[in-house]
Amino acid sequence: MSKTIDNTQNKFRAKLEIFEGTDIAFNGNNPWDIRVYNSDLYERMFTQGSLGLGEAYMDGWWDCDRLDVLFNKICSTQFVTQGRGSPTLMHKFWAYFLNRQSRRLVSHTVKRHYDIGNDLYRSMLDSSLTYSCGYWRNARTLEQAQEHKFELICRKLNVQPGQKILDIGCGWGSFMKYAAENYGVSCVGITLADKQLALAREQCAGLPVEIRLADYRELNEPFDHIVSIGMFEHVGYKNYSQYMQIARNCLKDSGLFLLHTIGGNKSVITLDAWMNKYIFPGGMLPSIRQVSKAVEGKFVMEDWHNFGADYDRTLMCWFENFSRNWKTITNTNSYDERFFRMWKYYLLSCAGIFRARGNQLWQIVLSKNGVPGGYISVR
Repeated sequence: MSKTIDNTQNKFRAKLEIFEGTDIAFNGNNPWDIRVYNSDLYERMFTQGSLGLGEAYMDGWWDCDRLDVLFNKICSTQFVTQGRGSPTLMHKFWAYFLNRQSRRLVSHTVKRHYDIGNDLYRSMLDSSLTYSCGYWRNARTLEQAQEHKFELICRKLNVQPGQKILDIGCGWGSFMKYAAENYGVSCVGITLADKQLALAREQCAGLPVEIRLADYRELNEPFDHIVSIGMFEHVGYKNYSQYMQIARNCLKDSGLFLLHTIGGNKSVITLDAWMNKYIFPGGMLPSIRQVSKAVEGKFVMEDWHNFGADYDRTLMCWFENFSRNWKTITNTNSYDERFFRMWKYYLLSCAGIFRARGNQLWQIVLSKNGVPGGYISVR
């Protein structure tokens, strides 16, 4: 360690004491230790919080052999509360006074993530192009985990041949393809991402699946069942109640609505500042209280299943695919080394946080009036 970096670390030693008990060292020898390459890292980290820490990693100011382990170790400490979990004051201001997920704004923010390149997602995801948590209970591969997740959803909904299912935020159409092929149903899916739409239609060609470029607020037709898999994170707390009301309006009286969403352990109105700027602009994770408030008076909660620990394994598989296929990705796109570090930081930091149970993954089954005789939970 250089003398300059050593002196700078001493200047911030009091603040660095928050790492005590985490087994994390600066310029240590463990694979989860932080190797400092720029002496300005400490000031940037403690003055800019999560945004400064993430940008400094993208800029090569520091490195770590096992980012997933690093974030697993620190996610429950004061560092995360004050750093990674703290949006900027301006970020909070806009989240409080503006509807950042309004119809006017949301289309642009969704495209910034989901339309950055189908080649990237083909190289990172499984062959079905499923961009949500797999169900690993009896699965050995990512492919199996995603297929088991879809089977779980169909069983939870008691899907029957001839039914019509709505998929809000359908991604590349993977669930609809599975349900149509294996359960004899027809589906309508909506997305706001143009490139995603084109590939989803290609994936579902020849099946009774209709995919629309539409916002959920445009929906007004009946369906036997509704699913929403990994889309609720883009709805925003100002719109949760409206979202639930629209789902209720579109669900037949005997139908079920399955909401699959990442959830947070406490109620917030913004996403982490780095994640908001670089990965999911305008996104946020709902809490149990926020979901319950939006559901109240509109649905009966039939089942609430948490398998958030499975997201750790899913994310690690995605990173393995992304890293292994990086050269292929760069040959067909203009991604640079900074993008690689950004995406690596995203996938591995999230894996560590899910491993520490800092975030959750919920599947919530809702009915309009309660299932006669009671709902039988499926696992």
